[in-house]
Amino acid sequence: MKSWTRREFGRSTGAMALAGLGPRLAASESKARVVVVGGGIGGATAAKYLAVSAPTIEITLVEPKPNYTTCFFSNLYLTGLCSLESLTHGYETLAQRHGINVIHDSVAAVDPVAKTVGLKSGPKLPYDRVVVAPGITFNYDAIAGYDEAATQVIPHAWNAGPQTQLLRRQLESMEDGGVFVLVAPPNPFRCPPAPYERASLVAYYFKQHKPRSRILILDAKDSFNAQDLFLDAWERHYRGMIEWLPAQFTGGIKAIDVKERSVETASETFKAAVANVIPPQMAGQFAQQNGLVDQSGWCPIDPITFESKLQPGTHVVGDASSAGDMPKSAFVANSQAKACAFAIAAALTGSERQSPHLFNTCYTFLSPDDAVSNAVSFKPVAGTIKIVDNFGSQVQESAETRHRTAREAQSWYTAFTRDTFGYAAF
Repeated sequence: MKSWTRREFGRSTGAMALAGLGPRLAASESKARVVVVGGGIGGATAAKYLAVSAPTIEITLVEPKPNYTTCFFSNLYLTGLCSLESLTHGYETLAQRHGINVIHDSVAAVDPVAKTVGLKSGPKLPYDRVVVAPGITFNYDAIAGYDEAATQVIPHAWNAGPQTQLLRRQLESMEDGGVFVLVAPPNPFRCPPAPYERASLVAYYFKQHKPRSRILILDAKDSFNAQDLFLDAWERHYRGMIEWLPAQFTGGIKAIDVKERSVETASETFKAAVANVIPPQMAGQFAQQNGLVDQSGWCPIDPITFESKLQPGTHVVGDASSAGDMPKSAFVANSQAKACAFAIAAALTGSERQSPHLFNTCYTFLSPDDAVSNAVSFKPVAGTIKIVDNFGSQVQESAETRHRTAREAQSWYTAFTRDTFGYAAF
């Protein structure tokens, strides 16, 4: 079995670049200042790797919440396979071990001319470079009848926390024999395999507790990520329990009736016992309000430094960025943040600029003992980011291989979050 260790994880994600940066940066007398806005995977990683690679730079991380709960692995919580506490991480180690100034506040605005970040509590933080990791927000104009208020009845559960807890309670209180309707969003969106992983794990939960219940996926697309792997698993584990309807069959999602708890498509209206609507997505509200978004709804960036093409001196990492072939995933956010941190460190201290190492690794559960994985490497090409190589699980793999991958996923999660939130030394 492959077991993800801290050092192995660091090597696979580009931390080796530190070897080239460290000695020169340590000797620098620079007093440069970097402000990181947003403490999710991208922001926390950028802050940590700036601190490690350029100790003379003053780094401030601004994040309103005291803790971060990972969206990845939250499908396990949704069906009772882990606790929300096990997915929740604080910022204490980033402050104590890495000397990062962590401020729990919201950002009112970034002034790119004065180079200040204004906090809602009043103070302004001067910066030489600012890194923003605003994540995603939802396009509530895309589906009639579904807005932020509706999420309190029909949750999206696409930000881990109260929404995930609400959906779990609804699944637990649902009568056996009901229909769980899951609306899957159009591309691009955060974590492409996750809606179908959710359907798989909810089916596992139903099989244990409500065996007469069914799952209906109403998709905004005609195909989806790793479709062959999911269809194979649904046939093996949950025959007759999961029905997937692509947009070409339904004509697409038209409206939600919150009171009736139903989903209207162009061809038919579907009544749900429990509904889970994952809306279309775009770059987070902060990016929308600060001039970082183009007509695509996402943030165009330089593929080497992740500096905004619209706002010089501002770097965008994570789900909000428009980064070529790179999907919107936690591991991609981590990889982008490292490349961005090394580029900023080089720019502010005069050290040699390193070529970015860009990767994605993803684990997806089909049942608690059946998981699949994929790994992809990328590189900047002609102003964008292209896939260089990839490999992943295959349909014909043995049960033993899938069980081993499920155990690998657990060690991957531990190593990944330790790396991101500062517990690891590299």
